[in-house]
Amino acid sequence: MFTGIVEATGDVIGVDDAEGGRRLRIGHDFDAVEEGQSIAVSGVCLTVERYGDDWFEVFLAEETVAKTYLGAVDVDDPVNLERAMPADGRFDGHIVQGHVDGVATVEAVERVGDDWEFTFDLPDDLGRYVVSKGSIALDGISLTVADRTAGRVSVAIIPTTYDLTTLSTKEPGDPIHVEVDVVAKYVERLVE
Repeated sequence: MFTGIVEATGDVIGVDDAEGGRRLRIGHDFDAVEEGQSIAVSGVCLTVERYGDDWFEVFLAEETVAKTYLGAVDVDDPVNLERAMPADGRFDGHIVQGHVDGVATVEAVERVGDDWEFTFDLPDDLGRYVVSKGSIALDGISLTVADRTAGRVSVAIIPTTYDLTTLSTKEPGDPIHVEVDVVAKYVERLVE
């Protein structure tokens, strides 16, 4: 489990399109990475298969390639990174599983004083899980929904989040991973 509090950004330093999926090598500056460890890469929970002092490799199964935009990343592309929350860790964001529900597109980025407002299209099947002032994970970042309209969601981004995540590189037309609040999905199932 993750909390959506991005620890760092890394860069894709190697890509190998293999039979049955895709392998990414990602450069990082964590103090430690281990084989078998779960790391959210721009919100996608992946397992470390190999690692060195400043890199790790993950394998993207065909479903991951099909359901995320990681199938299109290339060398030098930045990614958000968060290691799984330890059992005794602080819970600063919200419950983020790293199970991407869909891919949205950046529609607008507007500077508002010292902050930014980002607006994204919202895949039709996800709208029922998103409420104003609720939680949403975008590229693995735990965010509060500022506004929710038909087919769109907006979030306010403070300077720290803008500077410490890949949001500073996003422009209209760029893809972004969406993970809705899992609690909403459980509530829906319970009332069915």
